[in-house]
Amino acid sequence: MSHASSAKLFTPFRLGDLELKNRVVMAPLTRNRANKHDDAPNALNVEYYRQRAGAGLIITEATQISQQGQGYIWTPGIYRDAQVVGWKAVTDAVHEAGGLIFAQLWHVGRVSHVSLQPGNQAPVAPSAVLAKTKTYIESGFAEVSEPRALALDEIPGIIADFVRATENAKAAGFDGIELHGAHGYLLDQFLRDGSNQRQDAYGGSIENRVRLTLEVIDAVTRVFPKERVGIRISPVSPANDARDSDPQALFGHLVGELDKRGIAFIHVVEGATRDARDYLPFDYQALRKAFRGAYIANNGFTRDLAIETVEKGEADLIAFGRLFIANPDLPERLKLDAPLNTPDVATFYGGDAKGYTDYPALAPGEAVQAAE
Repeated sequence: MSHASSAKLFTPFRLGDLELKNRVVMAPLTRNRANKHDDAPNALNVEYYRQRAGAGLIITEATQISQQGQGYIWTPGIYRDAQVVGWKAVTDAVHEAGGLIFAQLWHVGRVSHVSLQPGNQAPVAPSAVLAKTKTYIESGFAEVSEPRALALDEIPGIIADFVRATENAKAAGFDGIELHGAHGYLLDQFLRDGSNQRQDAYGGSIENRVRLTLEVIDAVTRVFPKERVGIRISPVSPANDARDSDPQALFGHLVGELDKRGIAFIHVVEGATRDARDYLPFDYQALRKAFRGAYIANNGFTRDLAIETVEKGEADLIAFGRLFIANPDLPERLKLDAPLNTPDVATFYGGDAKGYTDYPALAPGEAVQAAE
């Protein structure tokens, strides 16, 4: 099998009506560097994304669709005018550098803290079940706050917030959107029986638990065409206390329904986020076979595993997270099999340019050496 620069991973890919220059995707990465006063993207964020425009596709850090949807300090939103203006500067820079960029739309649900919520209210969730997880607030890491269950008549408002965020993403010049359906946030909380104990049309059976996610998909695909919409899922990841009694049946059903809707891609976190890829047994290829759109695989991919996975047809695209933090020119480095910069974990969340925009790209001489 060719592990050379001619590997399929480095070839173009047609995603709906978009031509990606390679199959290396920048995964969404929370970095907590939005403006502290209005959660709008700023010049530092513009530079960070511009540096990484060599990706076939950039998916932004998760961006909250409302203040209620925010779960961590200094994450960007996409519900205020200033935030849309900030994101427009980002998309302009990425497009000028020849890149493509989708916004990841986020409602955290119960993974929040009263200090981040409007009027210091309780975070919302499918059911009043506390998540055993922490969040990040002004004073540092803190236990999440006790949530309250969304009333049935509040659910249309959640869908409307996703629609408004999608309209704002379009106005900001994004090429499309990814719904955050992973990692124990609101949509994932509705999907799973560990967090969803509702007795109404949104709880109980798998058909009921997938209802909100599908209603959001149906609503946002009236704003962006379906080939410009994808979703991220993490079938077995325990992130943020996400648990389900039968993930294979749940995600098999969900992906079958997503396939009927003809969306662009499913972005699948395989295994436990930032941990073992074989964390729990799960048949990811069953999801791939059930879905006619693109399959983006993510979680702990090395260069060799990424090349092999695409060559075998087990995924169309591979999303890299931490490697993109430290290597702005990751696709070029992977293609040349050049050395990689090591990510500095201490500067992942919050801070300034250090550990954000100061990781070096390959110097021309290094690129030539690596290619030889």
